[in-house]
Amino acid sequence: MFDWRDYNNGIYAFDSCYVRPILAAIHMVVEAGRVAFVDTGTNDSLPNALEALSRLGLSPDAVDYVILTHIHLDHAGGAGAMMAAFPNARLVVHPRGVRHMAEPARLVAGVTAVYGEDYVRRMYGEIQPIAAERIIAAPGGLVLSLAGRELLCLDTPGHARHHICIVDRRTGGIFSGDLFGLSYREHDVDGRPFIFPTTTPTQFEPEAMHASIDHLLSFAPEAIYLTHYSRVGDVEQLGADLHRRLDAMIALAEAAPGTGEERHRALKAFLTGYLVGELRGHGCSLPVATSLGIWDTDLELNAQGLEVWLDARAAAAGG
Repeated sequence: MFDWRDYNNGIYAFDSCYVRPILAAIHMVVEAGRVAFVDTGTNDSLPNALEALSRLGLSPDAVDYVILTHIHLDHAGGAGAMMAAFPNARLVVHPRGVRHMAEPARLVAGVTAVYGEDYVRRMYGEIQPIAAERIIAAPGGLVLSLAGRELLCLDTPGHARHHICIVDRRTGGIFSGDLFGLSYREHDVDGRPFIFPTTTPTQFEPEAMHASIDHLLSFAPEAIYLTHYSRVGDVEQLGADLHRRLDAMIALAEAAPGTGEERHRALKAFLTGYLVGELRGHGCSLPVATSLGIWDTDLELNAQGLEVWLDARAAAAGG
């Protein structure tokens, strides 16, 4: 599928071909014929990136930056393939992510340990290393110039410690990766989006996430561009929804009984019931089974991430 969205401000979004249609977007900023991609999807995403350039009459030589909000493989798995295809591009990533992009073996090993070699090969293919001299470490405060259009990088932990968000100073919009939650277009009601936090393993930190959400809101953005899935407005209300739902999800995690698989089943059931109820309150009339299909991976990963956080907190407390 090639879902193509032109926001008439030099920002475009298209489907990354990850798992299912309109699950993960790649964004493209274009200024005076120069291009920055924000997030890369997987190796399977490269044909769509080339098609996006072609639609605008641009060549691979026009790409100045490939920016990663973080190095989870649904966002960064295609970085090596893109960098090989775009000879003038520099990769931009949080300082904590630089070595993983230059030498991805440890990153791939970590994912493989969780999901298995067959899954990683099928979903992501071979993760290609990127020459260190082509990588820009992006601490908070770094400003990139795209033909004079300023892109400000923000250090935004909470979802991961290697997460950045990018403020487009031309429009006031922010590319949020996974920090500002998940909002799938199938759940829009009369143009109003439904949003909830993503608490995936292994570096989820609720206090940091609350603080980073507030950091984004302090810019009063006119829109947020999510990887899952693309542009949302009414940012102040969505920020309040994220804060409220994050607190509720933490409470559900703390209330989950048992340990191990018993706790996992209970927590996933708690999350499912809570989010279905919130979605009904939002006015969405999709069948529950359809929504659960849309959220299938998210519910599983959110439960896992909350459990990793619970266990880390217990270990830090000595019990």
